[in-house]
Amino acid sequence: MTTQQAPADLPVYTGKMTAGRKLRAYVALTKPRVIELLLVTTLPTMIFAERGLPGLWLVVATMVGGALAAGSAGAFNCYIDRDMDKLMKRTKNRPLVTGEVSPREALVFAWALGVVSIALLWFGANPLTGLLGVGAILLYVVFYTLILKRRTTQNIVWGGAAGCMPVLIAWAAVTNRVEWPAIILFMIIFLWTPPHYWPLSMKYGEDYRNASVPMLGAVAGAKLVSVQVVLYAYATVACSLLLVPVGGAGWVYTLAAVLSGVWFLAETHRLHSRAQHGNVTDKTAMKVFHGSISYLTVLFLALAIDPFVGGPLL
Repeated sequence: MTTQQAPADLPVYTGKMTAGRKLRAYVALTKPRVIELLLVTTLPTMIFAERGLPGLWLVVATMVGGALAAGSAGAFNCYIDRDMDKLMKRTKNRPLVTGEVSPREALVFAWALGVVSIALLWFGANPLTGLLGVGAILLYVVFYTLILKRRTTQNIVWGGAAGCMPVLIAWAAVTNRVEWPAIILFMIIFLWTPPHYWPLSMKYGEDYRNASVPMLGAVAGAKLVSVQVVLYAYATVACSLLLVPVGGAGWVYTLAAVLSGVWFLAETHRLHSRAQHGNVTDKTAMKVFHGSISYLTVLFLALAIDPFVGGPLL
């Protein structure tokens, strides 16, 4: 990973630096909320691939290795984006902006997490899982952060592929293969990412404009963004139903996919309706953002339960 020179005006932390504060700063570099969301998809995918409970060590190695890989990517992201983070209200308290962690410390930390994560996935699961972990880090750090983020309004669409990798990693950990059900799960998250993230970028549009980041929600009007959110939501729900004929999903998953999908679509249509009438608020946008998380959580929870209740629906 190539390094960049630290911006001269990044502060040096002058407060009392306790061990606890330093530890919290390092944890913040990993973007723990993102890790939580990624882990929500990992274990259910492993259970569905196994059609039961995988071995405990395999689960631990995959979950911990995946979390560390995501943390490594997050730390690299914080290092690379430290210049723009200081311009945005949403990110002004990140450790590299406050000076609680130096750029060198963050870079060493990111590399260390990456190496440990790949070793865990490679030796704790199998080499294919390790290679997919490398791919996930590279997708987020190089493809999204370095190449796409500052150049195109479609940054989160293609860059979001990194967030889809945990399901491939989870499936490969169990089967040592990447099969069609795993690809469908990958595509569900890929299509889900824009209607999840664009409402957030609508709320923080001023932040992104100040940092010259062309997030769609920041550079396009609410009417256009809401149309894109609705279209991607329909594509997400349609893709989720492919797991029934292709992946052998049963009635628990099918019912959850239909009901939660209808609810998610209703939320996006509500956003679109308000946008067409020019009265979108931050609360409306964030309701879709949080609703998208609930939708994905319900979907993957059902995926985890499905193998234990009945057989394939088709």
